[in-house]
Amino acid sequence: MNCSSIQATVRAIFSEYIERKGQRKTPERFAILDEVYAQEGHFDVERLYIHMKNNNYRVSRATLYNTMELLLDCGLVLKHQFGKNIAQFEKAHYCKQHDHIVCTVCGKVEEYCDPRIHEIEKTVASIMNFEISHHSLYFYGVCKSCQKSR
Repeated sequence: MNCSSIQATVRAIFSEYIERKGQRKTPERFAILDEVYAQEGHFDVERLYIHMKNNNYRVSRATLYNTMELLLDCGLVLKHQFGKNIAQFEKAHYCKQHDHIVCTVCGKVEEYCDPRIHEIEKTVASIMNFEISHHSLYFYGVCKSCQKSR
């Protein structure tokens, strides 16, 4: 799926969600959605706000935070709390399943994918007679760079 079709799909999902919730469809909300889906990897709301301001978007912090809540609620964005760092977000639609490893010294976050985790998920769902919608897995430790500088 290419970027423009993903953008159209997430806009349609968000539009339908906003209508269902009785919220207003504002250009600012859709600009925020577009910017979120233009991001690569993880981002925090403050960096997104500064990026949008630097690109001449007229979006208030309140609108940005409120829109992020809507995007979380409708499943288009995931929120992570990596240790004591500020909350990080990432787009959720049409993104392959992945997990995270976090350095407790420098705070670096890396993504990885191990197909065995999917197998474990299927086994747990079967044994527990549970329909799993998603999972999150974080490993914490010290990255190679921080190990060297010790």
